[in-house]
Amino acid sequence: MTKKNKILVTGGSGRFGEILKKQNFKDYIFPNKRELDITNVKSIKKFILRKKPKIIIHLAGLSRPVQLHDKNPIKSINLNIIGTSNLVMVCKKYNIKFVYFSTNYVYPGTKGNYKESDPVLPFNNYGWSKLGGESAVHMYKNSLILRICMTEKPFLHKKALSDVYFNFIFHEEIAKNIPKLIRLKGVLNVGGPIRTIYSFAKKHNSKVKKITLKKIKTIVFKKNMSMNVKKFNKIYKKKI
Repeated sequence: MTKKNKILVTGGSGRFGEILKKQNFKDYIFPNKRELDITNVKSIKKFILRKKPKIIIHLAGLSRPVQLHDKNPIKSINLNIIGTSNLVMVCKKYNIKFVYFSTNYVYPGTKGNYKESDPVLPFNNYGWSKLGGESAVHMYKNSLILRICMTEKPFLHKKALSDVYFNFIFHEEIAKNIPKLIRLKGVLNVGGPIRTIYSFAKKHNSKVKKITLKKIKTIVFKKNMSMNVKKFNKIYKKKI
């Protein structure tokens, strides 16, 4: 990779960012928040003009716990919507490809097996904040939206939902395939096979216990938040 093909990654200190760093991909740049403030357009321009990246992978933002987006919606808006929009505007100005990490939470979560072309309708503030970011990205054609359903390895929780369907895939699996993914444009669902969270967790942790959606007091999950990942599987010519 030549100097002019540097790839800038926002949010490098986050969970996925730290795993991506371990891949040791050549010419990936991981600025900290002081070097690159996504809520400040001048800060973004200054850093980009100095480093001249060819691609920006946008990981930075507010994610978990999901309740944070209800308790502090202003922070959620500022980071996930305005911060993303700021980056998109600068990418447009300097013709930089933009790769946005979104989520399966943009879908309604009722019928499952959502295709990329299906209508979106978030059911909580986290989903709305990520969809707000998507809105800006959709307006810039030199971009890629990855609607991802991923989690840490090993599975961290002692209990897992036996009546909620997801497409969980481990961070490491996505990280090692980033060079393939960032070649694409448009929208892509990214995840593993459709199964309950409990089935996924049990496969990797035999001690995990079952829990049902009725036991969850806050609206964090819907019954079927799974996505159709046929396009993703086709890219790699195998299921993950």
